[in-house]
Amino acid sequence: MKVLLYAEGLKTIGKSGLGHAIKHQMAALEKENIPYTLDPKCTDYDILHINTYFAKSFFMFRKAKKMGKKIVYHAHSTEEDYRDGFILGHATSKIFKWWICYCYKHGDVIITPTPYSKKILEGYDALKGKKIYAISNGIDLDLFKKNKDDRKNFLKRYGYKSSNKIIIGIGLYIRRKGIVDFVELAKRLPQYEFIWFGESPLSVATSDVKKAVKTELPNLKFAGYVEQPLIREALCACDLYLFPTLEETEGIPIIEACACAATSIIRDIPIFDGWLRDNKDVYKAKDVDEFETKIKDYFDGKLPKLGNIYKIAEDRSIEKVGKELKKVYEDVMKK
Repeated sequence: MKVLLYAEGLKTIGKSGLGHAIKHQMAALEKENIPYTLDPKCTDYDILHINTYFAKSFFMFRKAKKMGKKIVYHAHSTEEDYRDGFILGHATSKIFKWWICYCYKHGDVIITPTPYSKKILEGYDALKGKKIYAISNGIDLDLFKKNKDDRKNFLKRYGYKSSNKIIIGIGLYIRRKGIVDFVELAKRLPQYEFIWFGESPLSVATSDVKKAVKTELPNLKFAGYVEQPLIREALCACDLYLFPTLEETEGIPIIEACACAATSIIRDIPIFDGWLRDNKDVYKAKDVDEFETKIKDYFDGKLPKLGNIYKIAEDRSIEKVGKELKKVYEDVMKK
């Protein structure tokens, strides 16, 4: 059994969550000793595991169908998480939904990151009857380990003092990631330091996001894109991780935060129901006012530090992802 892992524009999407997910797929297959290739010109594969839905992806699955190959389509996106992304997201979301459904339904099976996104896809009329598996994008637990020098290195790297209370956010420059609320909280809470990791082209961002990113405050930094080791350092070193996202199909940063035992305040949205418990694993807030209140309460000692959350990350390790992918591949080959 040989797998062709395909993602169109891998160099372009490499810095995104999707890019990291594909790297995790590669590592997961290696853990299970499953032969794979990234070469789209390869013909001696058995399963096309396709991760994108652009023009070249369309031709890839059409070609694979004609060759009699099995197709596993990875549904990383839904209409719901597309809608609050870039310019014209709301205006084009129905077209986007039609297109991804057209692509996804060509898979012999569909994989999506969570039971939540699985439920959304099962609600799409165009995908009725399709076999859909929920498999996490996974986390590299070997990478996300706390180092005793993380705090010291982090403070030096970004020019903070040891007395500073530091709040971090992670995500692209899109409204859905909650960056507008993150900046608003920095305005409201000048006594704390806020730093945002991640970026994407502002040319395709909505006007409120452009305004937020261009905001200049003495307690606000935009670190831009950094490699995973520095994300790990930030999560291990910060006083608080803030995840004000409005919609996710999984939300890998919060899993990374669990691996680093970072106390986190996340938005209270359905994707997190059932596996991230309020006041036990994380703190949850519905809107910017509640985020503000809980941040103050945490630093005032009214809310205890949360840190017994490593198992949440452990349950989504690359090793477990590899075993689950292998099972799906075996089931597809038997069909």
